[in-house]
Amino acid sequence: MNKFRLRLFLIGFTIFCCSAKFVSAQTNLQNISSINVDDVSDQQLTQVLQQAQNAGLSDADLIQQAQNRGMSAGQAQKLQSRIKNIRSKSGVSQSNTADTTAAQGTRQLNYQPDNSDTSSVHKDIFEGLKPKIFGADIFKNKNNSFEPNLKLATPVNYIVGPNDQLNINVYGSSLVNWKLEVSPEGNINIPGVGVLNVGGKTIEQATLAIKSRLAANNYAVGRGTSVQVTLGNIRSIKVIIIGQVAKPGTYTLSSLATVFNALYMAGGPTDNGTLRQIEIIRNNRIIRHLDVYDFLVKGDQKNNIALQDQDIVRVPTYRTRVELTGQVKIPALFEVLPGESLDDIINYAGGFTDSAYTARIKVSQISDQQRKITDVVEADYKNYIPLRGDKYTIESVINRFENRVAIYGAVFKPGEYELQNGLTLNQLIEKAAGLKEDAFTDRGTITRLKPDNSTEMIGFNVKDVINKTVTIPLQREDVINISSIFDLRDKYIVIINGSVRRPGKFAFSENMKVEDLILKAGGFAEGASTRRIEVARRISDADPSSKSSAVAQVFSVNIDGPLKPNDANFVLNPFDIVSIYSLPGYEKQKTVKVEGEVLYPGSYTIKSKNEKVSDLIARAGGLTASADVEGGSLKRENIAILGIDKNKADTAALTLERAAMANRLKRTYKDSTTNADAQQRNNYVGIDLGTILKTPGSKGDLLLEDGDILRVPKQQQVVRVNGQVLYPSAVVYDSSKSFNDFVSNAGGYSPEALRRGAYIVYPNGTVKGTTKFLFFNNHPSVKPGSEIYVPKKPASKGNSLQTILGLTTGLASIGAIILGILTLSK
Repeated sequence: MNKFRLRLFLIGFTIFCCSAKFVSAQTNLQNISSINVDDVSDQQLTQVLQQAQNAGLSDADLIQQAQNRGMSAGQAQKLQSRIKNIRSKSGVSQSNTADTTAAQGTRQLNYQPDNSDTSSVHKDIFEGLKPKIFGADIFKNKNNSFEPNLKLATPVNYIVGPNDQLNINVYGSSLVNWKLEVSPEGNINIPGVGVLNVGGKTIEQATLAIKSRLAANNYAVGRGTSVQVTLGNIRSIKVIIIGQVAKPGTYTLSSLATVFNALYMAGGPTDNGTLRQIEIIRNNRIIRHLDVYDFLVKGDQKNNIALQDQDIVRVPTYRTRVELTGQVKIPALFEVLPGESLDDIINYAGGFTDSAYTARIKVSQISDQQRKITDVVEADYKNYIPLRGDKYTIESVINRFENRVAIYGAVFKPGEYELQNGLTLNQLIEKAAGLKEDAFTDRGTITRLKPDNSTEMIGFNVKDVINKTVTIPLQREDVINISSIFDLRDKYIVIINGSVRRPGKFAFSENMKVEDLILKAGGFAEGASTRRIEVARRISDADPSSKSSAVAQVFSVNIDGPLKPNDANFVLNPFDIVSIYSLPGYEKQKTVKVEGEVLYPGSYTIKSKNEKVSDLIARAGGLTASADVEGGSLKRENIAILGIDKNKADTAALTLERAAMANRLKRTYKDSTTNADAQQRNNYVGIDLGTILKTPGSKGDLLLEDGDILRVPKQQQVVRVNGQVLYPSAVVYDSSKSFNDFVSNAGGYSPEALRRGAYIVYPNGTVKGTTKFLFFNNHPSVKPGSEIYVPKKPASKGNSLQTILGLTTGLASIGAIILGILTLSK
């Protein structure tokens, strides 16, 4: 029974500890109702979003937590708008794939235990939104440990204490070296001299005492003998740190440690701790006050004294703290000491930024039960005494100019200028280095700001202003625009097409001739005709009432021989189109290729326009004895079907165009297998090589084209069976076997085979499919070297549950109607 009670007690105690830990974690999460979203920078908000993402929180979760922590609905709406704006700037949308479990755990507890410290809580994600306390992070930076340097020379003001080791080096007439440890009573025992008390003395005082004792014991100190006293092993001291620090307690430090070192070990002051009136207590009295601002602002460590054993460092709560936001270099919370003014706080903040409005500062003050707004002018900065809870807002200067005018367009130095007293438009044009030669002088415009901030357009004659027949005084924010003649018309170009090396569009110039344009286009291409050049010119006076009215005026230009200036040169107009044609008899060489079982396989150049397949076989020496005449095939790029320009010389561009066409075909045909097979065979022309060789010049003896590949294989002995068969394979040809026999040798049809769609591809590229007679499939004959392909059945859509239910309901309704009619008829 007692054991049962003990177990109940332990379980209850554990639950109590966990509850206390949860409550402690919740209380560490401070209320954020004082946060003003307008004062939060984009950088701070980005850090908060990153922490929320790491915690698995969505933007909606973040807003909800902010409201749960005391943020008002208005501020929450501003926060949501700021988050949306930041995400739109960065181009990153909120991820919806956050860990739901982690998000729920964070929403419920908002803390996470640490294995090393059971009292630690999860970092507050809203910490980045709260105003920073100036100087608070100096003791939290891992790079600022303030660890004393133990390798420096012994300070002369170091206080000797128990467990210190003194190194006494006597040299000169006497030579001796002692390492003596200070006893708990503060004594050292000098061999042959006796006990000497050095506890509580500085190193300098202890050295004088040691010299005196040695001199009294017949050591010739000062008469050829010197004494040097240094520290050996440095002792440890106990220092107590109390008050508003992160980890108060007793710390063991080096005897060379300072106040900064002790504060760093204790984690520094908390948010409620002072940074300016830290007390160092020794022997029950305050011996120093440490102001961290002296070190941060001036680099002064005069009160960062070395600590002694049993010293107490006390960090009280702060008394007065104010906040500076807006256009200062270090916006933060600043602690104020009695006697300091607003000007001192501005100096602590690093001064104003470059865009700050310094003539007046807005102050939000505490007045009894509410707040009030006060303005402090620049003359009172040194006299204004900051009060508890003051919040100073330094605003930016207005983004407008009091004396600015601008001029743009056809002037040599367009831009913004100072509006001097009595400045006129003519004087402004002179300041802008005058008009350009292409300036349109008939009219310019002034965009003027009216008293109600609306704008009006004022026109003027530029010639009259330049000639000073008209004087136009300027006003603040006037914008003058003087157009160029080229801005008021289309860009003049000419076009050249045809047999030139670089056809295309070129800028037009006055007195440009056909020869000049041909030179710009890189000259004639090989095979270009110089005797037939056409120039097409725009017509501006066509008769709109006539159906046969001309739409272009065409000129014929002949250039005899090399390009050279002469009186007959044709002068071009803007937008002329020059066409260069090829010579009538000019032909580029065309090649074909013969592969396989011919005596001389290889590439051949077509000799005449009517050269045929039989002629090519004859030029290749005829067929070999092992040639399969029925398997002869002609491969020809089927460019016309693909819609690709056959005359393209750029192989890379041609490849890309073919790939694009293949992708379009894949999007058109759902069965990718059938599409792939079609793409494989769409460039073969089915020919009957046996008939061609027997009757040269017959209808099947095709004319050769550039790029044709004629292939004559060896005699084939197998038939390939692919597609929807159980075991695709190559089957030995046997004339006694039927189509289905070959399929059976490949394992037979698979369950998904479309038997009526089976087809065969013969070696020469001819394709034949299965025909239907009544209920029977009539398969094509099989020849050696052929390929049988069995396609896949199309996917069955089937009937969904909803469709079945709809049909059933419909049938039931029809049945009910029929039953009702029969009942009425009775």
